[in-house]
Amino acid sequence: MYKVWLVEDESQIREGIKRMIEQLCPDFGVTREAAHGKEAMELLGSDIPDLIISDIRMREMDGLTFIREVRKRYADLPVMIISGYQDFHYAQEAIRCEVADYLLKPVSRKAFLTALEKIRNKLNAARGILPPVSPPPIAPADSSPESGSGSGAAGQPEAHRSPAQDKYTIRTIKEYIINHPEDDLSLNALASLVALHPAYVSSLFKAETGQNLSDFITEARMERAKYLLTHTQLKVYDVARLSGYPSPKHFALVFKQQTGMPPGAYRDQFAAQ
Repeated sequence: MYKVWLVEDESQIREGIKRMIEQLCPDFGVTREAAHGKEAMELLGSDIPDLIISDIRMREMDGLTFIREVRKRYADLPVMIISGYQDFHYAQEAIRCEVADYLLKPVSRKAFLTALEKIRNKLNAARGILPPVSPPPIAPADSSPESGSGSGAAGQPEAHRSPAQDKYTIRTIKEYIINHPEDDLSLNALASLVALHPAYVSSLFKAETGQNLSDFITEARMERAKYLLTHTQLKVYDVARLSGYPSPKHFALVFKQQTGMPPGAYRDQFAAQ
């Protein structure tokens, strides 16, 4: 389990963040809490967390000052900002401090889960648990995107692509789907991600993997759902939404088709003890 420190001057908000972490990503656990940056800096003298989640505006020592002090000691320690202030100045300063993410209050479960999973992937990679996952590029470096016909998606001239480019494209799409199953994964959206025509992406995926793109998306979403059902106490409708299914009824139908049992029954049978 990765150790999380919460630095937030409102105890009620700290409790809410703790509950979200417990529900969404049990790979993280809150081990220390501080009401401001000065208190957290004193704690850093005797312990080191894996992740710090901090507010920006606090008494004694504000969040940005705190992060700057943390960076003097630990350049690579992940820090997530949760702030009620959408001011560009704060975001700009946070970027300069190389924060892992900057979320606005009230924090949505989807955004929080995505941020935690991104940080977990980096921590796992640093420990050699999983290979690092590179963020998908907008397009291959040597591509020259131009407007596609019909769908409006950008499209690189497919005739000039090499087998290596095609393999890279499929790997990019697969990694994006696995890490963002809750996002818009329509063919047009994925084609736009890699700047290719949707029809080409569809046929390429089938040729390279032997599997329909839609089937791979369903599998990725089911894996997310299985994890949330067995490792969290989230309601089924929350699991559905975080797995890419706005309709709980549709989610339950697809889940039963894929696993042979309803979501609730799957949780009862396989939930982590």
